[in-house]
Amino acid sequence: MEGSNQSDDFIAAGLASYGIEADEIELAVIGAAHQTFWPPILELLELDTSQVPSEPDPDLSQAPPSR
Repeated sequence: MEGSNQSDDFIAAGLASYGIEADEIELAVIGAAHQTFWPPILELLELDTSQVPSEPDPDLSQAPPSR
């Protein structure tokens, strides 16, 4: 039996928990998207933003002003 990586197990289990059936092709597409997007997401999570000043009193109902 061939070993699988953790994302394969996690994705299949997550879909099954919601009652979603996925065939091998769908799982391959999901796996490819995971391999493409997950490493940059991890880099963003590790990014240290503690030195970036926060925006004072942001108005989230409008677009940011042009600089």
